[in-house]
Amino acid sequence: MRAWMAHERSRGLSARSLARALSAVKSFYRWLAEREGFDATAVLSARAPKFSRRLPRPLDEGAARKVLETVEAQADRPWVAARDVAVVTLLWGCGLRISEALGLRGRDAPLPEALRIRGKGGKERLVPVIPIAREAVERYRALCPFEPAPDAPLFRGVRGGQLNARQVARVMERARIACGLPASATPHALRHSFATHLLAAGGDLRAIQELLGHASLSTTQAYTAVDSTRLMEVYDKAHPRA
Repeated sequence: MRAWMAHERSRGLSARSLARALSAVKSFYRWLAEREGFDATAVLSARAPKFSRRLPRPLDEGAARKVLETVEAQADRPWVAARDVAVVTLLWGCGLRISEALGLRGRDAPLPEALRIRGKGGKERLVPVIPIAREAVERYRALCPFEPAPDAPLFRGVRGGQLNARQVARVMERARIACGLPASATPHALRHSFATHLLAAGGDLRAIQELLGHASLSTTQAYTAVDSTRLMEVYDKAHPRA
């Protein structure tokens, strides 16, 4: 196992990618050991390389608001502008993944006070829907030219099919360029922003874990590092001895 890992590193595989590959190998050997009845300890005890976790890169509150305003102004059709604003508002205001927002159907609207979302691995969670998100979706529905059938996608492309994630990414790309934001200002960054802004406002880490649908608290804890980093930045700028 060590020889294999050394070989993978020598051909340029990053520590993060190697850790992911090792996890896959261990999962396979764990299954194979149960099936064939042999001892897989030698494989399962192999230690993954250490690597620094990438911190989420959220937008600050002002930038997120500016993105919403820019998204609304950049579409040439009123219903498309309303659709884009509704999707972006759900990402930032409810912390949905882009796949979860685009997976909503006609029967899900008008949005309730809490949405039941099926996320990664089929895990269900309840997500509160803030009034501004409900209002944005209702404005879009009122302008959308396509029949709102219960089983049809809630968010439609210009030809009536389901809006796809690539189109939303392009909307965000145009908005971030117009706002002078970095390339990290993606649709997923709005989900990061949701979590970071909740935490900064005193939100409970366990509650945020549930809202995001994270299986592990350690995933959610990345946002505490972001919050601490920003706290130190404020300290460095504001402290008279800095």
